[in-house]
Amino acid sequence: MPETDHRDGQRDPNRPAARADGGRPRVAVVACGGTIASEPGDDGAAPEKTGDDLVAAVPAVSDYARVTTREVCSQPGFDVRWRDVLATATAARDAVSKGADGVVVTHGTDTLADTAFALDLLTDLDAPVVVTGAQRRLDEPSSDVPANLALAVRAAADDRFAPGVHVAFDDELHAARDVVKGHSNALSTMTSPGAGPVATFTRAASRLVRAPERGVPVAPLGDEIGGPADVPEVPVVHSGTGVGAGALERALDAGVGGIVVEGTGLGNVTGALGDAMGDAVDVVPVVVAGRPPAGPTEPVYGTPGGAVTLADHGVTFAGDLPAAKARVALALGLAAGLDGEGIEALFAPA
Repeated sequence: MPETDHRDGQRDPNRPAARADGGRPRVAVVACGGTIASEPGDDGAAPEKTGDDLVAAVPAVSDYARVTTREVCSQPGFDVRWRDVLATATAARDAVSKGADGVVVTHGTDTLADTAFALDLLTDLDAPVVVTGAQRRLDEPSSDVPANLALAVRAAADDRFAPGVHVAFDDELHAARDVVKGHSNALSTMTSPGAGPVATFTRAASRLVRAPERGVPVAPLGDEIGGPADVPEVPVVHSGTGVGAGALERALDAGVGGIVVEGTGLGNVTGALGDAMGDAVDVVPVVVAGRPPAGPTEPVYGTPGGAVTLADHGVTFAGDLPAAKARVALALGLAAGLDGEGIEALFAPA
């Protein structure tokens, strides 16, 4: 018998029917903490709930899949470490190798977009990987935990959403490459500037807006990275009115592995910073991203800080990636031992 959405009795015509063996799809929930797992306390809220706790609190997930859980960490979104990201990628690969039809990662929203993009860089799985979180805890009025977790399991159980890593939030599915946190506390915080969602959902159906795909044109990096100690420090230096070369020079003195510069407009910087970037490229890879929330970086303007001059210096352009994701890509690319050509490929259009 076709599966139904037990909340309204209507079968989603875009959802796969039951598996050939008669069972529901198998989805592995990989728990990483965040607001979705947090409880209030005297010293402020903190992650306390396990993956089992979340699944038990949201019985609607069983409408879509047989769910197993695995704990990776219990970190607030603002304090996720590289070891947590690499362990999450390993857990996702392990789950799929053991027969999971999809993977859900529960995560704090502050760095959820970073981790989702990192998973896209680290893995290339034949099953959907869907990252989700919440803006309001389970104990808070109008909590978005139940809706977001059920949506994530629903998407992970649907093989239309492979390949690639996606973010499920507020009845939308976003590509990991494009999604950002757009508001500090709104329930509709996850957005994809300039691109829009991959799919939208109602109670009874889902609609593909564009084709799901892996967001990076390089082989998965996970097997090339030995551990978190391999991931170098990559700071982000911001350009803007009156910015000089001091922050970049201090980063070089600290021995960083690479530098991302958040330029203005199409990837332009102040003259002083542009001159310093020209010297820095002889020491470490330097990537320039743009400040606007949408649109590419590209060489148009001259002068010492213009992107034409930066290109002549040998600076890499981040394309349409924001500085935060350019930092993730550069750090993981360096950890995987990519050469200059490989680093350039990280920022090519997917």
